Amino acid sequence: MNDLKFKPLTKEQLLISIDRLTRFKEPEVKYVRVFCDILTSNLISPKFKRHDLENMDYENLKNMAEFIINSSIETLGLDVCDNYLINQRLYDYEKSVFEFDEEVEKLLKNKINYYSILVFVNDDSVKNLKWLKILATSADIEEDRFRYSLRFPVKKVVIAEGATEETLLPEFAKRCGYDFDKEGVFVMSAGGKNQVVKLFYRLCETLKLPIFVLLDNDAGENFNQIKPKLRTNDKIHLLNCGEFEDLLPLQLVKRALDYELSNISIMEQEMLNEHVPRVKILEEVFKTRGLHEFKKVEFSKSVKKNIKNDDDISPEIKCIIDEIRVTGVESNIN
Repeated sequence: MNDLKFKPLTKEQLLISIDRLTRFKEPEVKYVRVFCDILTSNLISPKFKRHDLENMDYENLKNMAEFIINSSIETLGLDVCDNYLINQRLYDYEKSVFEFDEEVEKLLKNKINYYSILVFVNDDSVKNLKWLKILATSADIEEDRFRYSLRFPVKKVVIAEGATEETLLPEFAKRCGYDFDKEGVFVMSAGGKNQVVKLFYRLCETLKLPIFVLLDNDAGENFNQIKPKLRTNDKIHLLNCGEFEDLLPLQLVKRALDYELSNISIMEQEMLNEHVPRVKILEEVFKTRGLHEFKKVEFSKSVKKNIKNDDDISPEIKCIIDEIRVTGVESNIN
């Protein structure tokens, strides 16, 4: 490796790299992408095309990326140690979560000096990096996940259509006494009902964890596409009506609108009483006000801030949370 000429990674690049390596994603996808990015942007000589790197033997790819990462750590003057407990625990975790072959194992069996990079991880870091830091010393990783609300190690996956569910489900669950971050529940927004099917099909082939799928009411065809492929520890829920926004209690929506618009008129409140999809009404309210385009993501954040009590959680949302709670548990009992 001494013949490699490269530009050392900066502190920011190191943090971005280990963040991406420890996110919840199929190991082969994330490791190949991160290692290729490092070699593409920082390797000066020999120079490889992206296509060549992606088709390179994984042992060689790993060795070059590992060398650049560890050499960059030394360049930054950080303490270097030969303790690879974190590496082993990351390997064991990925092996318990995903199915992968010996070729992919080459990527995970690395000697990246995670310990040295942990000096950059603090209370403001993302959860997977906080978890990485805990891996260095933890006697009971799942107990520490619960204690520090780390979300990792992930034990269960929820696939939903959009960002509204991704934002609000964890908050509703917490108020129902089931903290996703403490219990290791990871919510994935697929970006539409067809994408939910594609994501589930992909994950059910390699993921060893239980999957809960949530679909809007108009996704009956997608429901039927997924149902035959459900494994014994998976569950699927088709909303009784409309979209997730339609499940939000009226008083919660009004409170969020009031927060967003400063003051909602009587006419706008009356519009919410109409038997029309909630999102269409919200789009019309924002259009009437001459404001920016209604955005589900932004509005869901306003809703989250305005959840005050149990009355803000509708019966079906409580039912969904209960179903997520028992997903994977029932099969273990039986």
